[in-house]
Amino acid sequence: QVQLTESGGGLVQAGASLRLSCAASGLTFRDYAMGWFRQAPGKEHEFVSVRSWSGYSTWYHASVKGRFTISRDSAKTTVYLQMNNLKPEDTGVYYCAARKNSGDYYNEGEYDYWGQGTQVTVSS
Repeated sequence: QVQLTESGGGLVQAGASLRLSCAASGLTFRDYAMGWFRQAPGKEHEFVSVRSWSGYSTWYHASVKGRFTISRDSAKTTVYLQMNNLKPEDTGVYYCAARKNSGDYYNEGEYDYWGQGTQVTVSS
């Protein structure tokens, strides 16, 4: 059974940093691209970032580029999202997702597995 378990969310002030973690189990980690999506109150899921199965390629939403960094640790089967200079508009539930096949990484429908989410709240 595949499980993706997020952690690291919290309430912070604008300008602060947080690091989200997503521990994966039940899958062959090296075969999956790992990504992050978020959902703000009243809005749809929004792509944040993804790192390819090889770890060599990364993609970011324009709104987080230069502030967020995605990384993965194969030994720990964990993907991280380092979030710096947080803004109130970054507030939302952050979800970890895994996909085996390449394609449109921005399309949430193409991801195979999802975590339960972790709340990030940024106050102004």
